Amino acid sequence: MIKTVAIIGAGTMGHGIAEVFALNGFDVNLEDFYPDVIERAKTGINMSLDKLVSSKRIDEATRKEAIGHINFYNNIREAVEKADISIEVVPEIFDIKIKVLKEISENTDKIIASNTSNMRITEMAESIKNPERLLGMHFFNPPILMKLVEVIKGNKTSMEYVNEVYDLAKKIGKTPIKILKDEAGFVVNRISAPEMLLLCTAFHDRIAKPEEIDKFFKSQGLPMGPYQLFDYVGLDTVVDSLKYYGKELSEDYGKCHGFDKYIESKKLGMKTGEGIYKWENGKAIIPDSGESDKISLMDVFSLEINEATKLIEQGVAVPTDIETGVKLGLNRPFGPITVAQGLSNDEVLNTLNDLYKKYNISVFSPSGTIKNGKLKEAISPKVEAKEEVKNSHIKYEVKNKVGILKLSNTKNNLMSLEVINDIEDVLNKIEKDDGVHVVVITGDGENFSAGADLSQFISNAYAFMKISRKGESVFDRITRMNKIFIAEMKGYVLGGGFELSLACDIRVSTSNAVIGFPETSLGLIPGYGGSQRLPNLIGLSRAMDIILSAERINGQKAYEYGIVTRIFEENIDDETFKLADKLSRKISPASVYVAKKLMYNTSTMNFDEESLSTGMLYAGNDLKEGIKAFLEKREPDYKGN
Repeated sequence: MIKTVAIIGAGTMGHGIAEVFALNGFDVNLEDFYPDVIERAKTGINMSLDKLVSSKRIDEATRKEAIGHINFYNNIREAVEKADISIEVVPEIFDIKIKVLKEISENTDKIIASNTSNMRITEMAESIKNPERLLGMHFFNPPILMKLVEVIKGNKTSMEYVNEVYDLAKKIGKTPIKILKDEAGFVVNRISAPEMLLLCTAFHDRIAKPEEIDKFFKSQGLPMGPYQLFDYVGLDTVVDSLKYYGKELSEDYGKCHGFDKYIESKKLGMKTGEGIYKWENGKAIIPDSGESDKISLMDVFSLEINEATKLIEQGVAVPTDIETGVKLGLNRPFGPITVAQGLSNDEVLNTLNDLYKKYNISVFSPSGTIKNGKLKEAISPKVEAKEEVKNSHIKYEVKNKVGILKLSNTKNNLMSLEVINDIEDVLNKIEKDDGVHVVVITGDGENFSAGADLSQFISNAYAFMKISRKGESVFDRITRMNKIFIAEMKGYVLGGGFELSLACDIRVSTSNAVIGFPETSLGLIPGYGGSQRLPNLIGLSRAMDIILSAERINGQKAYEYGIVTRIFEENIDDETFKLADKLSRKISPASVYVAKKLMYNTSTMNFDEESLSTGMLYAGNDLKEGIKAFLEKREPDYKGN
């Protein structure tokens, strides 16, 4: 059992990893050869913990306890000899890592891990004693915030140790993925490598100004354009990565010299004050420009999907781990597996062929999977992998005869196809459970749901229509069960969240809840049954006002309109459960079924028309403008098409 962890290397990553372990109750031996680095680590850990206290993520007692778990060393032998696992976190230079790992292996017979982001574990293991105990445990920066950990198996690594470190990552609150075959770049960096090469080549060939390409990608909701990001991490880091991939994966990676002159003149980006852009006070000064379409999202998506299929072909990782890795490692709402599910094999194949012809780079040529038309088959999740992520956006528990379903997707509990699928899974469970008579649907935290996740990937109008129809059918199941469903409307209750509450039988709220349909301000309409249920509930006139104005009402106004039947001012979670518990003991499920059937059957609902209309709007320009304006935080300029 792992209780004590040695961290060798006390730089930014090292002391960040040490802090994570200490906060989770592990004893940590943090070592560095240089005393001044240790002193900076102490300062960095204290500052980080202070921020956690000020943001109320931890209390003062937890802060003191964490500090008490960390011991500092200037000697590797002393740090590792009594540790249950030793993690190397030294600079990404092969010779330095080998020297440190060798010394660790000579002073402990326990598990050894490397925090390398690129280098092959198998090669490093050749220099240490008992190589079966060496594996990769790759944290992402900053470790205190980033959830992902890549657990990498070298050719000689014992699977027992891989599983033990995988479980260890979970114990410190991380989401681990398994890298089952030792390949350069592992999953996250490997997926992004081809687009780095594309952007470097495009820069060298001057197909567009960097600010024009950056502006296009920022308009798609990214916080930084790719060239701004290159400057941010350092152009030397980008070039070093490409050179490494040139040696390990394909010589094509080493052919791009677009950034050479910047490296030669020491213009490395933010850290030197100038790179592709000039930087002041940590911000890039980017010239104003138009947007360039010379590199499209489809180009980037296709390269990522292509690389994902190569990883699957090689047995590096399973599809669900690739998806999780890219989402968490690159801080994105979706990864290449989700995107691939919304595209045809031919769409990806044709894009890759076009890129190969344009740039004559073999890395861009389609994988065997895509050439053979097997994309959909390859990305199908393994059964066991699917079980790992099942209902990851929902928390469900049963108390007495009451089921409590909590939406749990970001602090705003945003709606997406994944969330709807998870709701369906839980409804399947609820329907089969005769011991549950009442179900409370609420949000985890302060909000019910602030509506749709606008960053989710949807490939076309037909796919959008199918999502709408899916939401309608899942929510409609609530009206057909022999159970009372209570919507606990608190905080934000917007868009799809409002529609979910409308599908419930009873709605309770706080007086200050924020309720409404913002869809028409984005070029959309309520698409999960809201355009049908709201008029049936409160009449056409008021429903028109709420939907067409896109204005928000509070819980008190919703009570006056008849949307909400009970207002709970304090402890809404407790009050809602008391109501649910009372009804679960008092009301007959058979009576509930008949009463709901009689009352809901008198309503006029045209879900087919709603989903079809939603799909038609997706194909229009107003929706694109609405979402773009929302992401850019400006007023939309609608043209009515």
